[in-house]
Amino acid sequence: MKHLINKKLSGLVLVVFATAFLIVKLYPKETKATPVIAVKKVEHRKIVNASAEQFLIGYEKELSDLMEAANTPGAAVVIVKDSTIIFMKGFGVRASNKPEKVDVNTVFRIASVSKCFASTLTGILVEDKVLAWDDKVVKYLPEFCLKSPEHTNELSIRNVLSHTTGLPYHTFTNMVEEGIDINTLLYKLRDVNLCSKVGQTYSYQNVVYSVIGEVMRSATGKTYEALMQEKIFTPLHMDNASISYDAIMQNDNIAMPHRVHRGGASPVKITNTYYNVAPAGGVNASISDMGKWLMALMGEKQNVITDATLDDVYTPQVKARSKNRNYGRKNHIKDSYYALGWRVLHYPNDTIVYHGGFVNGYRSEVAIDRKDKIGICVLANAPGDFADNSIPMFFNMYFENRNNIKMWFDESNPSKPNTFASINK
Repeated sequence: MKHLINKKLSGLVLVVFATAFLIVKLYPKETKATPVIAVKKVEHRKIVNASAEQFLIGYEKELSDLMEAANTPGAAVVIVKDSTIIFMKGFGVRASNKPEKVDVNTVFRIASVSKCFASTLTGILVEDKVLAWDDKVVKYLPEFCLKSPEHTNELSIRNVLSHTTGLPYHTFTNMVEEGIDINTLLYKLRDVNLCSKVGQTYSYQNVVYSVIGEVMRSATGKTYEALMQEKIFTPLHMDNASISYDAIMQNDNIAMPHRVHRGGASPVKITNTYYNVAPAGGVNASISDMGKWLMALMGEKQNVITDATLDDVYTPQVKARSKNRNYGRKNHIKDSYYALGWRVLHYPNDTIVYHGGFVNGYRSEVAIDRKDKIGICVLANAPGDFADNSIPMFFNMYFENRNNIKMWFDESNPSKPNTFASINK
C-alpha cells in the first residue's frame, strides 16, 4: 500500500514538472518578470515638479484663449528654464486660408529681435579681439560720414548698438521699406541734422544700426550673413534660421504674415523689406531655433556665447521707455533702459531683458529673467493683443507661482533644486 502511494506521488510530481515545462515552452513571455514596477518608479522621478506642470498647463490655456480673442491665425512659443526647454509648441495654422498647422519648425520672420542677434554677434567678435565696443565706426569705414566731422569721429560701435547715435528717431526707415540698399541709405546720413550729441540720448534706428554689418565685413572680409551662420546659427544647430528673402521663400514650412481686421485675419505676401538692413530686421527662424538661442542667451552654451559677452550686451547704456507697455501694467517698472540690442526693465525684485519686433505682418517677442534663468520667445504671424500680451502675461503668472515652483526638489537629490521636466509638443 505504501509503495503504491509513493508511486502515485512520483507520477503526480512528474505531471506537474511536465506541465510547467510545457507552459514555459509554449508561453515563454508570460513567465518573465513584468517591468511595470520599474517603469512606475522612473516615471515618478521624471515628473518631479507638479507646480511647474500646473503653471505650464494654465499658461497654455491662457495662450489659447488670448490667441482666439486676438484673431491670431498662428503662433509658436518656447520656454527655457536653466538648460532645459520646458515648453515648446506651435499653435494654429500657417495661413488662415489653409489647413497646415504651425509646428516647432515653422519659420517666421523675427523682425527687430534680429537686433539682439546683431549685438550678440558683435560681442563674440569683441571676445575674439576682432572688434571693440568703443571702436569708432570710421576705423572700419573711413568713408562713413554724418553731418559734421565731430559727430562722425565720435560715433562708436557702442553708440550704434544702443541707439545713441544722435540721429532723429527712425531716420530713413521709410526708405528701408522702399527697398533702397544699405550703402545708399548710409551715404544719405551725411545730410541729416542730428537731434543731439552722439552718446547723449536714446533714438531708435534701423538704418544706422545696420552699419554694424558693414563694420563686420570690413574687419573680417566676410558678409554679415556668413558670420552669423559661422558664429551663431551653425554652432547652436539653428537649422531653420537664415538671413535672406530667398531663404525664407525656398522653405516649405513657413508661416504666412497676416493683416488683422474686424472679421479675422487675411494672409498677405512675404515682402523683401528689411532684408536690406539685415542686422536690424532680417533674421528668419523657427521656434525650435529660438529655444536653442535662448539657452545660449542664459549662459548654457559657453563655447558659443560667454557670460562676459552676455554681461556686455545686457548692461544698460541709456534710459529708454519700454515700447511694450503691457510689461508694466501689473508689476510696476522702476526704470527702463536700452542696452546693446536689448531693452532692460528693472522691477523692484527682478530685471528682465527683452526685445520685440514687427515687420510685414509678423510679430516677435523674447524676454529673459537672468536671476531665475528663465526665458521665453513668442512668434506670431499677425500683430495684435496676442503678441503684445503673451510674454507680460507669462511673467505675471510666473512671479505669482515662483515660490511654489521653487519649493519642489528632485527626489534623486533632495539638496538640489529641481529643474523642470521637459515638455515638448
